[in-house]
Amino acid sequence: MRGKGLSLRRSGGWALIPVFLLMASCGRQEVMAPAIKADYQVSEFKGSDAFTEVDHFLKSGSGVAGSPAAGKAADYLVRRLQEMDVSASMDTFEEATPDGVKTFRNVIGVIPGFQKRIIILGAHYDLKSGIDSFVGANDSGSGVGLLLAMAPVLKAASAAGNEVWLVFLDGEECRVNYGPNDGLHGSRHLAGKLVAEGRVPKVQAFILVDMIGDRDLNVTLPRNSDPALMAAVFKAAAAAGTRAVFALSDYTILDDHQPFLDKGIPAVDLIDFQYGSAPHLNDYWHTANDTLDKLSANSLEIVGQVVLRVMNDLSAQSRSVPFKADN
Repeated sequence: MRGKGLSLRRSGGWALIPVFLLMASCGRQEVMAPAIKADYQVSEFKGSDAFTEVDHFLKSGSGVAGSPAAGKAADYLVRRLQEMDVSASMDTFEEATPDGVKTFRNVIGVIPGFQKRIIILGAHYDLKSGIDSFVGANDSGSGVGLLLAMAPVLKAASAAGNEVWLVFLDGEECRVNYGPNDGLHGSRHLAGKLVAEGRVPKVQAFILVDMIGDRDLNVTLPRNSDPALMAAVFKAAAAAGTRAVFALSDYTILDDHQPFLDKGIPAVDLIDFQYGSAPHLNDYWHTANDTLDKLSANSLEIVGQVVLRVMNDLSAQSRSVPFKADN
């Protein structure tokens, strides 16, 4: 009945009494439709759930982009999304690399929303090549686990929110040096598809999470991020009481958010680039020491809840300024 007036039809001079009034007169209560949650429920995201997802992903096995192990990891991600009733697909493509043409697989889960805008949450799932006994718990497991744990929270408010894509990107890691045919394969491919399909105006934001599980959390936003999204992250962190662990980096960072920026899509990178044995060091990065024991459920919860607060702000903007095809 919301937003509509109540009209009574007349027959033979008598108003037909609405059914819910008749039910009340008989001592029954009106049965109301379930309320739609207008916002993503920040407190429903639990770092322990994300930590468990990281653990399961690592046990399922991942690998260097183009390898059979990476293909199995992609299959796992599709299955896991489907288990949570999220529509999932795999976008397979081939590109040249310093080691020849390789097959890459982006995994995309789509959670429909009432709003016509799209928010993309991204994380890469491939591993750096050439490192013995490397499992990549933080780089890339932490981002993967966070996105998977997001799915139930996002679905609970999907009827009132934006359309959300959970994107697991392949081929982020370079084999030799970052360049047109080395690294950022999955993000470049997806950004190019958004352009080709005319979807760029609909994408409200691309939010990348990378290396965000460190026990000693220090999230830095690289300067090559969208200023409005960076401000939204800092605002969300302040509201959550975790502003002290979020900072503006002194540097730019070449990561999976850059291809989206290059195509005119607002993008921000949440990354902790102080992942090491002591403050300000990064000596666990790309080593066999990047293991699950270095991660913290609390760190995952901090980042996940900040991301949800940012998404609530974005959804509120969508409701106040509805998307039109020509804007």
